[in-house]
Amino acid sequence: MRSRYVAGMASPDPLAPLRSRPDRAGVFSDFDGTLSAIVMDAHEAEPLPGVADALGALVGRYARVGVVSGRPAAFLVAHLGGRGIALSGLYGLEHVGPDDAIAVDDEVERWRPVVTAAADRAEADGWPPEGVERKGLSVTLHFRGRPERDAAARAWAEAESARTGLKVLAAKQSYELQPPVDADKGTALADLARGLDAVCFVGDDLGDLPAFDALDRMARDGAAVVRIGVASAEAPPELLRRSDLVVEGPAGALDLLRSL
Repeated sequence: MRSRYVAGMASPDPLAPLRSRPDRAGVFSDFDGTLSAIVMDAHEAEPLPGVADALGALVGRYARVGVVSGRPAAFLVAHLGGRGIALSGLYGLEHVGPDDAIAVDDEVERWRPVVTAAADRAEADGWPPEGVERKGLSVTLHFRGRPERDAAARAWAEAESARTGLKVLAAKQSYELQPPVDADKGTALADLARGLDAVCFVGDDLGDLPAFDALDRMARDGAAVVRIGVASAEAPPELLRRSDLVVEGPAGALDLLRSL
């Protein structure tokens, strides 16, 4: 049942399955819009003060704690590394090991020059460099603050997909081109949460819905799951509708982590 989260909320507590057996539970989260505020320039994003410490504290209590993000793994390591947090970047295309080393499957790596060429074409076709986010293994066209460019961005991304074979992912005021492999936040979460009895995931965007799908599958297999949505003016209604629990913005997500 969907409910708003209030620190110290009275029973019944949707998070009780995690709190009761933390040694068999996992706490996982998105990054942008969940642990960080949304910013006009994607390069200026950073976690809210206290997020890294809150996640690090959970590592000592729960079986697994992780962040699954569309951000490159190197970005996640720079902001959250060295604390034992499991990190998965670029929607599961990149994985971070215990020593913060970044691993990429060969099938994904071979698409890197294709992605680079697509980013070059985006700029050559008139997209401003600040609106073309180069992530190495993917490239994102942002139209934040320019809603009239939505249709043009989508058309360009779809044409580039047809040209190159890259797949298109619709995200918050952006379209991303990625290698056409079976990887998303759902597959990444399933890998990180394998074998756990209770799992929660905190997210705020369309790209987080595959993680909710993965939680649905875990629930059918007998795990206790909690789908946590982060409310904002841009949060997709479908994500909030499917959430068991809703928190108010990244500050609410941080309060929730601290409560665990």
